[in-house]
Amino acid sequence: MAQESSPEEHRDQPADPADAVNGPATGSGRERRRWPRATADWAISLALPDGEFRARVRDVSRAGVCFFLDRPIPVMTAMRIDLELPVDEGKRFITGGGVVVRCEKISARLDHYEVALFLNDIAEPDQSALASYVAQRPGDDVTRAAAASE
Repeated sequence: MAQESSPEEHRDQPADPADAVNGPATGSGRERRRWPRATADWAISLALPDGEFRARVRDVSRAGVCFFLDRPIPVMTAMRIDLELPVDEGKRFITGGGVVVRCEKISARLDHYEVALFLNDIAEPDQSALASYVAQRPGDDVTRAAAASE
């Protein structure tokens, strides 16, 4: 018989994976992301069912990454990722898994997409490293910047 988990075990996890990246919908049009984010500009490797690809990171949080890619990826597609997070000592290699929660075409003229990935399979030390990266860039927090622009 499968062992049931208690609600306490999942108190920090949103019921909907998109809420970890986007936050619960409020209907107000305001920023929905749960975790602070910071802009980024480095490569990320993606292992998708149809092959491996390189993309460009737009921003990161402890629970997600947003990147640009030259092809659409269906929502709920699972993938593995590898990225090199800049840290004081150089680079920290982060490997994990995630699920696409959003994929939007950037413009009608460009065949490029902005993809949001919820990191559902990432080690706690790597989550902490991502959170530290964001915390070290308080003026760069895209979550606060987006909310302030409204």
